[in-house]
Order: sequence, then structure tokens, then C-alpha cells
Amino acid sequence: MMDGIILKGYRPGVIGRLAELHATYYYENWGFDLFFEAKVATELSEFLSRYDESRDGFWALSLNRQIQGGIAIDGIKAMTDGAHLRWFLLSPEVRGRGFGHRLMEEAISFCKKKDYKRVYLHTFEGLDPACHLYGKFGFELVQQAEGMQWGKKVIEQKFELNL
Repeated sequence: MMDGIILKGYRPGVIGRLAELHATYYYENWGFDLFFEAKVATELSEFLSRYDESRDGFWALSLNRQIQGGIAIDGIKAMTDGAHLRWFLLSPEVRGRGFGHRLMEEAISFCKKKDYKRVYLHTFEGLDPACHLYGKFGFELVQQAEGMQWGKKVIEQKFELNL
């Protein structure tokens, strides 16, 4: 089996595939519905439509010519609010094989090269493997509260990494 390849930037089909991966995983495990899938697809499309390599980063994991995950750094407010790490997800077939670590390394390395001072992400309580990985990279939980930004009531969390 071929090793996973990290692709930088937009590729045809990546928006649909990452929206599908998010929608399927979060529906099966958390009961998220159309609201969530539409939010992911819309926001990812908007991000890639205004993508600027001088401030933004986007990487997709390709394994056997199929997108199996991705991660993004939205740098539009990096100098004021921090760089926003978004859409980090791997398909169930490739989890536990170090690909998440590789994607996270790409994203954090990009932020360091851009001299960003802070990286933040939003998630919710219960995504333990992802939170464990965030901790390995030095992210710290800075906020936690009940919320509905993804269309279902969860304990939302904000993690930050000071670089």
C-alpha cells in the first residue's frame, strides 16, 4: 500500500470530500445533521475561494488517490486574533497511523514560518484522540461553555497554542 501524500492547496473534489468526511463522522458519532454539513461545506468553500498562500495554509491527505483527511490554517486574522486551525479530520480508515501528526506538523510549521504568535481552534468535549494530539503539540484549553455553533448542543472548547 502506498504511503499517504500530503497535498498543499486546493485540489478538485477536496471541498466535497472533506465535507463528506465531516458530515459522516459527526452524524454517526454525535448526531450532527444537515446544518453541520452545510456549515462545513459553505465555510470551507468560502475559505478556499479567498485562499491566499501568503497567509493561509491548506493540506489534504491523499492515500491511494483518495482524499482521506485535511487541515487548514486560516490566517486572515492571524495578526490580531491568531491563526485559526480548522477542518482537521481523518477518515476512520487512516486513523492511528501517524497521518494526523503529519498534518498537524505541516500546519504548525507553516504558522511558525509566518511568524504567527498564536494558533487557536474550536472543538467540543468528547473528541479525546484529537484533544490528546492538540496537547502533544502544546495547545491548552482556554475556554469551555455549552453552545450550539455546530447545530447541536455540546460543550464547546477553545484551545490555543502560543508560538
